[in-house]
Amino acid sequence: MASATFLVQANTALSNTHISLSVAQTQALRSQLKTQRGILNANNINQLCAQLNVTNDALLQGLVPLASEFAVAPVSNFHVGAIVKALDESGEVNFYFGANAEFNRQALSLVVHAEQSAINNAWLNGAKKTLKIAISDAPCGYCRQFMNELADAREFDILLPEQQFKLADLLPHSFGPTDLGNQYSLFNPAPQARSFNNTEVEQQLAAYALAAYVPYSQNYSAVKITTFNNGDFYGSYAENAAYSPSLSPLQSALSQLFLAGLSFDQHTVKGITLLETAGHENQAGVAQAVLASFVNLPPLELISAPLSE
Repeated sequence: MASATFLVQANTALSNTHISLSVAQTQALRSQLKTQRGILNANNINQLCAQLNVTNDALLQGLVPLASEFAVAPVSNFHVGAIVKALDESGEVNFYFGANAEFNRQALSLVVHAEQSAINNAWLNGAKKTLKIAISDAPCGYCRQFMNELADAREFDILLPEQQFKLADLLPHSFGPTDLGNQYSLFNPAPQARSFNNTEVEQQLAAYALAAYVPYSQNYSAVKITTFNNGDFYGSYAENAAYSPSLSPLQSALSQLFLAGLSFDQHTVKGITLLETAGHENQAGVAQAVLASFVNLPPLELISAPLSE
């Protein structure tokens, strides 16, 4: 960055809080986020709050512009950042970053919104309860509907630079899981005791597929992106009661790759595998459409496997 400091303004408790990071601090934090794939854990958060003398929520809002840096927006050139504040399985508060991702020459409906990216990041990485989401810009109707699938949708706060809302304020008379007879929700899925009847399916990929939230199609599905030098990135299928805000497993995995600061190209990607549930497949077409936005990538490996009952 050219400036001497990275200045961020957060509106918390109706008072403006400025977070000032030096160039070195900003670079270190940016590098840390890439290494930790868009997550700040409780220790990271506590250290930053002490170092900057700010509250937890002030830090949450103050770091949103940094989240926006991970956006991939070749169509709109509009970079949106979001951070979910959530509890992990040990009850510790973590920050899960997210940013929008767009795909050239493809239907605009295929984009990943920043709110989806941050929620997906929390969900894939074991968060158990969402508390708040801080966003650089007001959430569109698509994102409000996506958030309505959360177990804590009616409770958690939406923090904007100058305002704070509950989802019910932004989405009155909503349509959600219970309207389709679904008693479960994202972060509160149905118990899963089945397994794939295919011993050749990689265990980790199968685990992500079985963790998919698919109450409407029953297509337990996941994607694995294998890189040459940066490990593997997984994504799970997350459905929505309104259907269209659903997040495909490839979009889920791609969002994770972008949060690590990586490019989706032939120099980075070694292989891409999509696993679907036999008899319920519905993701190959979506995956191929997204991949058509890129060139010289390895071909998509498709696996369809039955589930045991």
